[in-house]
Amino acid sequence: MKITGVRTILYEFAMKRSLGDANSPRGRDRASSLAIFIDSDEGVTGISYGSPAARSHIHSMVEQLLAGRDPRGVRGLWQKMDNVVFKGNNRGIVNDAISAIDIALWDLKAKLNGEPLWKTLGASTRRVRAYASGIDLSLTDDQIGEFYRGMAAQGIQAGKLKVGLDREMDLRRLGIMRDALATSGKTPILTIDSNEYWSPKQAIRNIRIIEQHYELMWVEEPARRWDARGLRQVSQAVTAAVATGENLDHVSEFMPLITQEAVDIVQVGSGTAGITGALQVAEVANAFDLPVAMMNCPANLMAHAAAVIPNHVMMEVVDFGNDIAMIADQRIEDGWIVLGDSPGLGIEYDMEKLKALAVEKPSPGSWASPWGRRRGAGLLEVGMDGEDFIEDE
Repeated sequence: MKITGVRTILYEFAMKRSLGDANSPRGRDRASSLAIFIDSDEGVTGISYGSPAARSHIHSMVEQLLAGRDPRGVRGLWQKMDNVVFKGNNRGIVNDAISAIDIALWDLKAKLNGEPLWKTLGASTRRVRAYASGIDLSLTDDQIGEFYRGMAAQGIQAGKLKVGLDREMDLRRLGIMRDALATSGKTPILTIDSNEYWSPKQAIRNIRIIEQHYELMWVEEPARRWDARGLRQVSQAVTAAVATGENLDHVSEFMPLITQEAVDIVQVGSGTAGITGALQVAEVANAFDLPVAMMNCPANLMAHAAAVIPNHVMMEVVDFGNDIAMIADQRIEDGWIVLGDSPGLGIEYDMEKLKALAVEKPSPGSWASPWGRRRGAGLLEVGMDGEDFIEDE
């Protein structure tokens, strides 16, 4: 059993709705992705998705490091990749490549086992609790209500609202999200996400006022992702839990936050060095009795990993159309992601759709975060209608 090579297809698509947060309040309505196929000499192929920017790293790593090796030794192959990038570190685009390869290898291993990945990973359940996330700062009030009512119709009672630019607007829209989620027939669970836009003191001031009106389960990234001092300061000053980690790449980056009591809910996802890396972080969190929340991904494929994490609370579901070229054996039922019995991830690419969406390179507006961090973040709170800081001429 050997890995024989890798194939990739770059594609771009129009999203179901605009996505926006405190750093990109204008929103965007296009996205791009990379379909990944790792082939074996048994005729079985593992699939994954990844960042278009990581394409060359994915090819070089598979072709120069993994080709000819047994794909079933996934954890060992992950360690081999992690070791080879030791000097430059497993971060950024390199981490994106390792993550994508790792997911494809797990898919391949489970297919060779003839079972769904959640069983290969050792889960005893196929069900993972879901929460709704609109990435919704660029949406109108009516669009927010429509999105969360749609999620509530699937039994989802928890939601995450993007906040940070206008407190009055945040309060109003939290009420809209709460009322929409209540149509599920369950008590709404509310969370907010300011995407590192606030300084710790700004976060404390804003969250305390919001908590006078609403009970929050967590506040996400209320300060910079690496700021253990600031995140701990926020955690100690508000009632809600501090959730962070989605933008960290490696277990080593989580350690300062965990040991310095700067995180209350540990967030992992496909970008946490893949399934192998996410499980490493989850195990460390479990040792400190901290809950874990899984981030969103196409076709909710990381639910296979969430199912095996004993301290997992709920997984983010965004549903903006990034599964447009995928056929997935999973569904949402009464607020739970229910994984199927198809071998591997239970996901296949619709090759006709993929070919129709294929591009040579992604357009600028389809990058994961076209505008980066909003200039002035952490310094001045500039509202939706205010001018952004502009670059010097």
